[in-house]
Amino acid sequence: MIELDQHLRAVRDSAREEGAELRARALSIDADPDAMEEHFDSPAFATMRRAETPVGYREPSAAGAAPEAGGSCLQTVVAFIEISRGDAATALACPGPGLAGVMVRLLGDPAQQERFYTRLHGGRTWPFFAMTEPAHGSDAAAMETRFEPDGAGGWLLFGAKRFVGNGARGGVGVVFGRTGPSALSIRAALVELPSPGWSARRLETIGLRGACLSELAFDGVPVAGDMLLGGHLPTTQRGLWGALKTFNQVRLHVAAAAVGTALAMAEYVAEHRKGAPGTQLALARAEAARELVYRAAVRMDRDPRRGYLSSAAKLGATGMAVETARWASGAMGPAGLLEHPLLEKWTRDVGAFEFMDGTGNIQRLHVERGYRQGDADA
Repeated sequence: MIELDQHLRAVRDSAREEGAELRARALSIDADPDAMEEHFDSPAFATMRRAETPVGYREPSAAGAAPEAGGSCLQTVVAFIEISRGDAATALACPGPGLAGVMVRLLGDPAQQERFYTRLHGGRTWPFFAMTEPAHGSDAAAMETRFEPDGAGGWLLFGAKRFVGNGARGGVGVVFGRTGPSALSIRAALVELPSPGWSARRLETIGLRGACLSELAFDGVPVAGDMLLGGHLPTTQRGLWGALKTFNQVRLHVAAAAVGTALAMAEYVAEHRKGAPGTQLALARAEAARELVYRAAVRMDRDPRRGYLSSAAKLGATGMAVETARWASGAMGPAGLLEHPLLEKWTRDVGAFEFMDGTGNIQRLHVERGYRQGDADA
């Protein structure tokens, strides 16, 4: 069993307080995810934004107010389970660096990092991370979005992306595309909006409405030559290398969101339907999934290249969360979800975790491959 040290317990307790504030905003954001003005100054949003921003790029008033971005994977999942226990969809509505920030921190040079993080100052600008395409889903190597030379040292972006968080309201972000036919030609670029040739629309979703999942289209969007990320790195460490290195950890963030939401649902039923059959089993399964996510995070901190256990954790946690939602719906009685709108929202939200960072079938392939390569010695 993973024992949390004093620092991690403090991170957990602080994140639990943030989660409580996010929960208080959850139904409002779910009802109208476009009406964010009243939430911009949320203390929880400010804390999350600081924690995801490297110290050197934080707003002056926030310097030193949070741990260094890019801390251990275990620290991140400990915090995100508690935040998601408050409300995962509200956390995803936060205008903070998010996954785009991870990529800029990993692949960006100092000037690109400065440009990206400064644009987020004030907490009024959402970033976006655009990789998934309508026709190719999780098959990133088959992407068709392309960067074509503009004849003046820059690029023109053509193509489309789908299921992009905060894409329709984003102001700056990372877009993946090809500069040529090979896998090594897949690059990531920093794109700032507004820009000619860019169009976006929000997708109608049942769950995680605060995440503003969107579809994007590019028709000759200009990208300056110095906005391709990773130009200062060796050819093999640009583009997909950065994405693949990151996704093993992101997979655990999704698993943490699933565990936190499952814990919230089980605890809600325990509070509002005392003695409901299956409550202790639901709580025990969520706790077991949390332990698996913790173990996978420790493994990731030891060797970020080995993703077997993170795929297994994501697969198990998302399935457990969906089953917990089904149980909770029945445990509350025939009109339970009508009487308890917060629980009803969570039962919608959990379905989205299956599709984030690879579906269950994709994770099964990762697990099978990891097993054959000897990663199962974990």
